Amino acid sequence: MDALILSRIQFGANISFHILFPTITIALGWLLLFFKLRFNATGEEGWMDAYRFFVKVFALTFALGVVSGITMSFQFGTNWPGFMEHVGNIAGPLLAYEIMTAFFLEAVFLGIMLFGFRRVPGWLHTLATFLVAFGTTMSAFWILVLNSWMHTPAGFEMRDGVAHATDWFAIVFNPSMPYRLLHMLLASGLTCAFLIAGLSAFRLLRGDRSVGVQKAMKTGVIVAAGLIPLQILAGDMHGLNTLEHQPAKVAAMEGNWETGPHVPLVLFAVPDQGARQNNYEISIPSGASLVLKHDPAGVVPGLNDFVAADGTPLHPPVAPVFYGFRVMVGTGMAMLGLSFLGVFLMIRRRKTQPHMAERLGKWPLRAFVAMTFSGWVATLAGWYVTEIGRQPWLVTGVLTTADAVADVPATMVLSTLIGYLTVYATLTIAYISVLFYLARKASNSASPVSLPEAPRSAAAAPKLLPVGVSQ
Repeated sequence: MDALILSRIQFGANISFHILFPTITIALGWLLLFFKLRFNATGEEGWMDAYRFFVKVFALTFALGVVSGITMSFQFGTNWPGFMEHVGNIAGPLLAYEIMTAFFLEAVFLGIMLFGFRRVPGWLHTLATFLVAFGTTMSAFWILVLNSWMHTPAGFEMRDGVAHATDWFAIVFNPSMPYRLLHMLLASGLTCAFLIAGLSAFRLLRGDRSVGVQKAMKTGVIVAAGLIPLQILAGDMHGLNTLEHQPAKVAAMEGNWETGPHVPLVLFAVPDQGARQNNYEISIPSGASLVLKHDPAGVVPGLNDFVAADGTPLHPPVAPVFYGFRVMVGTGMAMLGLSFLGVFLMIRRRKTQPHMAERLGKWPLRAFVAMTFSGWVATLAGWYVTEIGRQPWLVTGVLTTADAVADVPATMVLSTLIGYLTVYATLTIAYISVLFYLARKASNSASPVSLPEAPRSAAAAPKLLPVGVSQ
């Protein structure tokens, strides 16, 4: 493989590892705020138990997200100097806004959030939790503004091969930004909901009947069930926006080769880009036209419209986009089914089974444990569809990936790639292991049977020690 392919794989590996952690912290900050507000309103210690446990998860996740983000940013200079050379006038300020409005906000108030309970007034600790949650969301906003601009650039002009901003409002609110931002925020909410539900289910299976774990489990299941229909709707709107601005990507997602009406919805196939056809296809007649045009006779673009005169494809690689889209949708359907089942069981058995473990049952709890990191699978699959689907462009219609890569030996890129993959695999395994270690530790120290809990005021709550200190 040449330096271009290796550099793309290396950046893909870096951003794949990095995105795992903001995907959790963006939504987890808001759910921690929810736990804290419920504690303030009811005085029930179970809400604060849930806060105490998951704030440790937030701290670990935030730390890995910061470190991996710094590593990723260096690659703009080492592997992709053409990016900043040609579009740095736009990318640079957007990245700076992310640091100034989001990262500093998180860094300033994170310490109060982690260690300030009972050391600062209750309202200040709640405010710190809110500001950290707001900071994570603002960070996602600016990063997705830049990413969306790379897909649907607007508000600029080219002078001597360099992009210059002409309308910052058009740059920030470019055509795909609202859909991409909403889709990502909902993805973060689902990732966090299944993380909370999975870790809580693990504790319930270990015999933990504490009030805090039951409240966390209920919250995770309900949030997941509420967000997945919204995500399906947001995904449909995002797909229609992509069809308008990046039709070649949609054609690859659908595995559709010929433009025309009554295009089938391909459920499964083995795309053959060389022969420009699908093998072993299983499809629903007129399904793609109905989904994309809301009309079974709607005309849907095909991949054969995006081929140069010499036969060179002007569309993205078909197989990774096609399969990645199906992994994302399939994982989403599994999320839908399990979360709806969880809500059904909680409602059906709420009077006959007082504890969440018996209410949900052993096999659904095991399914939630298995789906703990399902949000990661769906997010990465969707991210690959989005980014590979943009090829051969780095900035659509402005800068190709080949024109931005650094002129460095392939062997040098390969050696650093192997190093990155080794470190990232080790850290991912360590991260998952620590989360389940924290869950085991919490379940071992919890009371085996939860007793009815009398409401109490926040002021009367026992003193809580900092995160990481034994209670």
